[in-house]
Amino acid sequence: MRIPRIYHHGAIALNHEFALDDDAANHVGRVLRMPVGSELVLFNGDGFNYPARISSSDKKRVYVIAGVQQPNPVESPLKIHLGQGISRGDRMDFAIQKAVELGVTEITPLFTERCGVKLDGERLAKRNEQWQKIAISACEQSGRSVVPTVHPAVSLDSWLAQDTKELKLTLHPWAKDTIKTLIPNPDIRLVIGPEGGFSEQEMAHTTAAGFNGIQLGPRVLRTETAALTAISALQLQFGDLA
Repeated sequence: MRIPRIYHHGAIALNHEFALDDDAANHVGRVLRMPVGSELVLFNGDGFNYPARISSSDKKRVYVIAGVQQPNPVESPLKIHLGQGISRGDRMDFAIQKAVELGVTEITPLFTERCGVKLDGERLAKRNEQWQKIAISACEQSGRSVVPTVHPAVSLDSWLAQDTKELKLTLHPWAKDTIKTLIPNPDIRLVIGPEGGFSEQEMAHTTAAGFNGIQLGPRVLRTETAALTAISALQLQFGDLA
């Protein structure tokens, strides 16, 4: 039986009993219903795994003891910062989940002309919190111990204006270049449009900001499929996807 991997927000002390944070305790105690003595693997984003067991619990708390710190060498040598146009429904959640499973290091949700989603204030803060939780859950499932940062959502132009030395890529169906023709670079900034794609003006802005157009093939992909396909191809060509 697979031992559950649980994210704990906070320090993990070795050989000392400590309480899991509220989200982790709820998942272990109420969702998984793990009894005292059960084994689990903790991680807190520092890149290590911490095999542990449940030492005690009550209605509100779950206490554990971690015995050792283990390296977890699953991170890709390719660093990808995904700028993802915000989409409606669960498409955005899906794109974030799969991007994390495939090894991205950073994600920035982007407001674009055709995003079709109006978020601000408290609603936006809650959505950002939800997206970060999706990233954590994807790490628990995929075996990662470094949690990608989901940055607060910004406008496309604000993101394009950020100073960076990363290789900048965007998708364009008529581009001459493909991922196979790119010069290898360990740091990549990839921007994906929302449903309906970027407007002509936005495409011009990406070009002006130094983004190189690449095409993935002859078929038109949905926004969440485009992100999944592009990241997979990049990891296969330059990263650690076999």
